[in-house]
Amino acid sequence: MYRYDEVDFRLVNERVAQFRDQTRRYLAGELSEDEFRPLRLMNGLYVQRHAPMLRVAVPYGMLSSRQVRKLAHIARTYDRGYGHFTTRQNLQFNWPALETVPDILAELAEVEMHAIQTSGNCIRNTTTDQFAGVAADELVDPRPYCEIIRQWSTFHPEFTYLPRKFKIAVSGAEQDRAATLVHDIGLHAVRNAEGEVGFRVIVGGGLGRTPMIGSVIREFLPAKHILTYLDAILRVYNRFGRRDNKYKARIKILVKAMTADGFAAKVEEEWSHLKDGPATVPDGEFARMAEFFTAPAYEILNADDPAFTAKLAESPAFARWVARNTLKHKVAGYRAVTLSLKATGVPPGDATAEQLDAVADWADAYSFGELRVSHEQNLILADVRETDLFALWEQARAAGFATPNIGLLSDIVCCPGGDFCSLANAKSIPIAAAIQQRFDNLDYQHDIGELELNMSGCMNACGHHHIGHIGILGVDKQGSEWYQVSLGGSQGEHASLGKVIGPSFAQDAMPDVIEKIIDVYLAQRHADERFIDTFRRIGVEPFKEKVYAQAAH
Repeated sequence: MYRYDEVDFRLVNERVAQFRDQTRRYLAGELSEDEFRPLRLMNGLYVQRHAPMLRVAVPYGMLSSRQVRKLAHIARTYDRGYGHFTTRQNLQFNWPALETVPDILAELAEVEMHAIQTSGNCIRNTTTDQFAGVAADELVDPRPYCEIIRQWSTFHPEFTYLPRKFKIAVSGAEQDRAATLVHDIGLHAVRNAEGEVGFRVIVGGGLGRTPMIGSVIREFLPAKHILTYLDAILRVYNRFGRRDNKYKARIKILVKAMTADGFAAKVEEEWSHLKDGPATVPDGEFARMAEFFTAPAYEILNADDPAFTAKLAESPAFARWVARNTLKHKVAGYRAVTLSLKATGVPPGDATAEQLDAVADWADAYSFGELRVSHEQNLILADVRETDLFALWEQARAAGFATPNIGLLSDIVCCPGGDFCSLANAKSIPIAAAIQQRFDNLDYQHDIGELELNMSGCMNACGHHHIGHIGILGVDKQGSEWYQVSLGGSQGEHASLGKVIGPSFAQDAMPDVIEKIIDVYLAQRHADERFIDTFRRIGVEPFKEKVYAQAAH
């Protein structure tokens, strides 16, 4: 993974010192709330419903064991003993005292971490595939490109005050596991007719109040032009994006207003002044950056290890976990392991300090000291020997991290909602817990099969409800918390937005509503047909009839 150089260290430490002085002046009454707000937001500090919330950057989801131990220490020392992993691959602390935040930032700086640009109208954390570098369908490792984008975007003077927040995702594999179609900019690696690797450029995707699927504005961008083309896109957005209305300020609104072809023409015109300029990335820089992401010292292993095969036969529970929570590695004898943060009764994405310490130990013991965060709010050990899987499973099970539910109904993506967020219309965590409890039978979940349930407490869509096969949105109805249900959303290369099925439901009704939706699917599905496939085949009406007919009684 990337390691800081002298410039990185200096920038981060200078920012810590600067914010320490800003915080001191605010607490002394020398800065007003209005003066302090933009300063704290530039350092990832929000004022939530009950306490400040600090969002820590995890660039493209990569963490070292040392960094994870520091996060555990911060959770234990400055917070209430846990952290929350987000759909942006970051981590949030929900209970720090304002006066301690500079100390937290200083501790983060010790392990090459920060909270810069995790808030505000700037370029946020660039995200990517949680299986980058190990997936068999990978065309190119996207992480060096993500790091180049991170360095380009950090403190970029021209893009510090954009019309709105800005999110970029990069995918280097055939399967899009980075949700590039629902980002402000998505970059998806492709090869041209000459065999050169470049990127398909997608612009104008996004969720929130006005969800949209992005439009392809360039089918092939040579990799060396990645920064000049991003510059061109951001300049067009900075120039023409709405600043008079925050609900219409995202680039997706501009792309729709201009049309994708019109926006692309503006970008190409701007790029004509930047192409082959100083920001063109030389081959040597790509090579230098790639050196940070070289393969670890893999052993030459048997692809069919007898001991591993025997353990699978001896333990059905272990075999189920391997089938659901591991991914075949491109190196024989290894697997990528997803540690589920979705145990029933635990807020999705939460991890205690003790669990974080345990994960750090497992990373050292089994995965070359590194781990990843997925945008589905789970953790990944990417390089585990198959012969170590049984030992890891036993330890993960004891720590509450081995629920074999990845991709199943209880693997819920969920924002903190009204329990924490001052923007939320409704709570999310209790609804997720109630649904998990209703379906707390893994045999039943496995029979249901692949199903993505995403939930947000407000229209900002931090829980990505628009692209859940089943999406739940908390809404305010005359001062009460109600929940709107949508069906048919999906992420990936065939992304789609869910369709609202009808009027919203009271909190207590939600487990029943989800069960009725599942009943329709089970009755209507063809053999080996996923929920999303059945929905696309039969449409929304059978689900509506079941849910609302029953509700009428």
